Amino acid sequence: MPLHMTRRTKLAAAASFAAIAALSLSACSSTGGGGATAGPNDEVGVTLIVKTTTNPYFVSMEDAAQADAKKANVKLTLAAGKKDGDTDSQIQAIENAISRGDKGILITPNGSAVNNEIAKARKAGLYVIALDTVPDPADSVDITFATDNFAAGELIGKWTAAKLDGKKATIAMLDLFSDQIVSVDLNRDQGFLKGLGIAVPDKSKNGSEAKSGSYTGGKGGEYTIAGHQATQGAEDGGRSAMETLLSKNPDINVVYTINEPAAYGAYQALKAAGKEKDVTIVSIDGGCTGVGYVKDGIIGATAQQYPSKMASLGMEAIAKIARGGEKPKTTDGLDFFSTGQKLVTDQAQTGLESLTSADAAGTCWGK
Repeated sequence: MPLHMTRRTKLAAAASFAAIAALSLSACSSTGGGGATAGPNDEVGVTLIVKTTTNPYFVSMEDAAQADAKKANVKLTLAAGKKDGDTDSQIQAIENAISRGDKGILITPNGSAVNNEIAKARKAGLYVIALDTVPDPADSVDITFATDNFAAGELIGKWTAAKLDGKKATIAMLDLFSDQIVSVDLNRDQGFLKGLGIAVPDKSKNGSEAKSGSYTGGKGGEYTIAGHQATQGAEDGGRSAMETLLSKNPDINVVYTINEPAAYGAYQALKAAGKEKDVTIVSIDGGCTGVGYVKDGIIGATAQQYPSKMASLGMEAIAKIARGGEKPKTTDGLDFFSTGQKLVTDQAQTGLESLTSADAAGTCWGK
């Protein structure tokens, strides 16, 4: 999510539950685009635009949306960026949705470059819901269904602090991007540091924390930040980022990763260096593969989120609104609707509620 997004800004007023206003009788057919209200039995057009289909996280959204589309009489169109950060493909998909006369768009934005096109869609009467990533500004879409990424990062940070048991932490930070700023990157990174008990003076970017000092989480102790490296959220990116940081500081014993593909890439680099048993890796996503990494001891802990739930709620909301139903509202104290997050680990720490990998395998990504 983009620069200057306020994580926990309480909205001045709760979102309205008022029904969509009826349009004039001169409007197009009930299945047409824009604000024309659909009848109870009319098919509703919806486009789901994900960041990329190379990440199974977003594939799970597509699967959930397709399943719900059949139940809700929705004609679903799928689109995706060619890679994480590809806004051009997303912009084209939004234009196509407007031209098709869709009722709504579900989108995991690749960056703020899509905002102008989203504004066009909303002006044309489409209801736009962001999934997973809150845009900047948050009100550039009608609502967002997402994990509280800061809270998810904080969970794995608290677990790491407890696991360290007062030992010195030499920390590798494997982030998402280095060439753009998105809130999911900021929130997970900075939530992790807060959970550890390391201050972040500049909330608008990653890497502003002191490079060494004391962490206050758990029993407290000394820490050194070995560095921040971008991974693009991919396995090969995680591996190369880990190799780079190991070359700078071979004493790394804690690795934070933006997601589980990056975590597995980091593990491969550590294993190649013969250090995999000396380092604790933590991550966020809680997909079925990632839960398997916890079970196998590759990842010490992850924070599970529920992308299938995001897609299902979004699909249901647009179908309901298109037929004259009520609009959803944000979670109290947040500028989005939180779909929840839970700590997953087989090394439970005192005072932290968590799921085992066996328990989490039954809920991975809201299946």
